[in-house]
Amino acid sequence: MIAQQLRRTSRRRHKSHLDRGAAAVEMALVLPLLLLVLFGLIDFGRAFNAQMQLTQAAREAVRVKALGGTNVDAQARVDAATGGLVSPTSAPFSKPTASFPFANCAAGDITSNAKVTVSYSFQFITPLGPIARFFGASTLPGVGDLKTLSADGVMRCSG
Repeated sequence: MIAQQLRRTSRRRHKSHLDRGAAAVEMALVLPLLLLVLFGLIDFGRAFNAQMQLTQAAREAVRVKALGGTNVDAQARVDAATGGLVSPTSAPFSKPTASFPFANCAAGDITSNAKVTVSYSFQFITPLGPIARFFGASTLPGVGDLKTLSADGVMRCSG
């Protein structure tokens, strides 16, 4: 009886000894893929949030312009709508900026449109690019890379 238990115990020890490094090898194979997915989710979520804020800012700014407001008023509305978007790319932090391709709406003009384009330099914070290059992709950005996001707003003059 004791001899049988010793044989079973030694078999278990021997089998676990052979499987000891398998978990480390599996983790080394799966970890880069898990990090790629995790970092992709983080940066995609941040970029999607920034794009939604830019779209809202463009709506707000074009409404100001369509109702006869000035460029300064529209830029102030953009700043208020995108308060959380600041890109630490240079010493003066870059904020979303609005451009106004058309002149101000004249009073009573209901035939033309006001248009505002809001743009922002989005900065990636995760090492998505280097991990993606490990899998053969070469177009994904890395830490500190910039991507310009923009949103347009168009509204008929006089609201």
